[in-house]
Amino acid sequence: MSFTEFLERLQAHPTSQYIGYSWWFPFLESIHVVAITLVVGSILSIDLRLIGIAGLRYSASRMTRELIPWTWGAFSVATVTGLGMFVTRAPVYIQNPAFQVKLVLLVLACANMALFQFRTFRDIANWDTTAVTPIAAKVAGAASLLLWTGILLAGRWTGHII
Repeated sequence: MSFTEFLERLQAHPTSQYIGYSWWFPFLESIHVVAITLVVGSILSIDLRLIGIAGLRYSASRMTRELIPWTWGAFSVATVTGLGMFVTRAPVYIQNPAFQVKLVLLVLACANMALFQFRTFRDIANWDTTAVTPIAAKVAGAASLLLWTGILLAGRWTGHII
C-alpha cells in the first residue's frame, strides 16, 4: 500500500468521517487552539528569559523546570487534536503547502530544543542566575521564537489554503 493509499483509507475511516461531518471538528479545533496557546505561552516565557528580555529575576533552570511539564502536556493535547483534524482530509492536508511548512518548522523547533537541552543547558550552572545568558542560549531562544511564530502562522494558513 502506498502512502497516498494509506492517507485515503485513513480519511475514509468511519471515525474520520464522523469527525469531519459533525461538531467534533470545531470542538477539536478549539481545543487545539487552546493547547497551542499554552505551548507557545510557556515556550515564550522561557525564550524571553534566555534572550534576556523578561523573567530575569528567576533562574533559567527554575523557569524550565516549572514550565516544561505544562509545555509537554499542552503539546500532547495539541498533537492528539491536530491528528484528529488531520485524518478528516489527510490526502488534502499532506499536499497543503502551509501544512508542509508547519511540519518542517515543527521538526526544526524540536531540533533547536534538543540542541539547547543537550548542549547549552548542560552548562546552566555557569549562567543560571545571571541576567546575561550565553550567546548559545540567546540564539536558541531567538530561534525558538521565530520557529514557533512560523508554526502558528503556517497552522493558521493551513485552513485557508485547502
